[in-house]
Amino acid sequence: MNKEQLEIRFNELSEILLSEMNEDGFWSGRLSSSALGVAVAVAALHFYDADENDSEIQAGLNWLSSNFNSDGSYGDTPESPGNISTTLLVYAVLNLYTEKNEKIAAVQQKSSDWLFAQNIDLRTGDVAKSILAHYKIDYTFSVPILTMAALCGIPQKDAFKKIPQLPFELALLPRKFYRLLNLSVVSYAIPALIAVGIVIFKKKKSAKVGKWIRGSAEKRALKILQKSMPESGGFLEAIPLTAFVALSLINAGYRDLDVVGKGIAFLKKTQLEDGGWPIDVDLSTWVTTLSIKALGNRKDEVLTSEQQNRLSKHLIEIQNRNIHPFNGTSPGGWGWTNFSGSVPDGDDTPGAILALLNLNNPDQVKDEVFAGVQWLLELQNSDGGFPTFSKGWGKLPFDQSCADLTGHCLLALATAKLVYKKEMQADFSNEVQGALQKAFEYLQKHQLENGCWLPLWFGNQREKDHHNPVYGTARVLAYLKDALFAVEDDLAFQEELATLIPSAENYLVNVQNEDGSWGGAKNIAGTIEETALSITALTGSSHQQVCENGLKWLDKRFSKEGLKSAPIGLYFASLWYDEKMYPLTAYLEALVKQIQTQK
Repeated sequence: MNKEQLEIRFNELSEILLSEMNEDGFWSGRLSSSALGVAVAVAALHFYDADENDSEIQAGLNWLSSNFNSDGSYGDTPESPGNISTTLLVYAVLNLYTEKNEKIAAVQQKSSDWLFAQNIDLRTGDVAKSILAHYKIDYTFSVPILTMAALCGIPQKDAFKKIPQLPFELALLPRKFYRLLNLSVVSYAIPALIAVGIVIFKKKKSAKVGKWIRGSAEKRALKILQKSMPESGGFLEAIPLTAFVALSLINAGYRDLDVVGKGIAFLKKTQLEDGGWPIDVDLSTWVTTLSIKALGNRKDEVLTSEQQNRLSKHLIEIQNRNIHPFNGTSPGGWGWTNFSGSVPDGDDTPGAILALLNLNNPDQVKDEVFAGVQWLLELQNSDGGFPTFSKGWGKLPFDQSCADLTGHCLLALATAKLVYKKEMQADFSNEVQGALQKAFEYLQKHQLENGCWLPLWFGNQREKDHHNPVYGTARVLAYLKDALFAVEDDLAFQEELATLIPSAENYLVNVQNEDGSWGGAKNIAGTIEETALSITALTGSSHQQVCENGLKWLDKRFSKEGLKSAPIGLYFASLWYDEKMYPLTAYLEALVKQIQTQK
């Protein structure tokens, strides 16, 4: 595509981007409805008060009746292949309504047949064994799934007998000890640990000693749960987590707790107009910083000064200013949304730092950027990598360091160090430099032999292991290339970073599909998101023809289907979603990068 064609498409997508900005001056995006979110939300509303919540329940059941796969299974999005966990949860909630509704009974029977084909016998088989084998040592999702199934009468006899007891009493210990406890749930699932743990304790037989210990811890654990609930009523603003907590407490005899009432109100408020629920309210911080990043050096042509000021003000307002009540992290970080249940994390914080520096005179945001940098320094793990939420939790995958977040943090730290090289005190500057060196060493160590990096929060549902090396490599590669300019005063470190680039570029070139697109890995069907990100990462290299082929594919796909989003995100232990803004921001960023090279 020539420059004129690129400019036409840039202008077209820029108009779409502006149209997606909300009335408050930032982007909220839209997450896909989730069968899992619908199933758990409907169950919570049913157990709370089926009559009072009848309209919401019926809308949710109608959504489930209209969005199953042809084989009777349910995936995490309407575009996802079926999986055992989601299908089991839908089967369980439908079990509450089969006697009253023949249509529901028919849908449930199709799900039952599919589960039976997967060796899940809901009548005589060991449901717990299959689910626990799937998730292995990670109880974050498996135990809540089995608990909800049991509460819905699946299986009918001794349902709780084979469900592992979550040690909710450990939540009484000071938070600083959590990382040492070798917990079987990830750091962000403490509310589920408490609530699900309590209902299991109530429903199954326990040894006398365990019964005494847990009985004495129950009320205090509930106080901790209440203290960690955000004003919005949604734990992590996540529909499944909040619903699991609510339905567990209701069935444990705590229906009248404030934490339950607020959770139910949150669920009713977040139901979409189609009757479904997304997995989270939104990713507004993330899609806002992606939008600013996508515009790059063209932002002044698209956004007015007033719009940029509103964006900057918004990001400053939602920076965490206190020790966070959910996970105890220090002030300075950003979470994924502006709602109160958001928790600062290692991807949104570097994204916000870079966005503020792009939008403002650096002097105007120095305090906010320095606070964000300090937060990142405190988050970095001893292995040099950056985790998502909490330092030092390493037993389960989603608490470990990862390449894509580490690359993003490296770029943000290097950019801040360059921008404030005169204002940054020597000790602070040295600390940042040390963090950069450790981050590089982590990326060097975790780059696979074929040149790729594996990301954490973004998978591809068509790849056999659900990995997405294309996303991980494209993101890290683009971060590294931008970081080369940020460390221009340190030639030795610049040379070190550059050593990681050639093999990463070769990996992306070698896994491009014949039609010019990229999927999550070699021979995986292409998406706008992965194709655009790969073009961004390869722009400015010796592989311009590869980029051209990708741009032609994007042009054809956009002309035929528009900006159709694909399930690319992986959430919790295994939960897919797609986001409306992802193809738009990725495509725009690729265009901006390409236009720059043609000047």
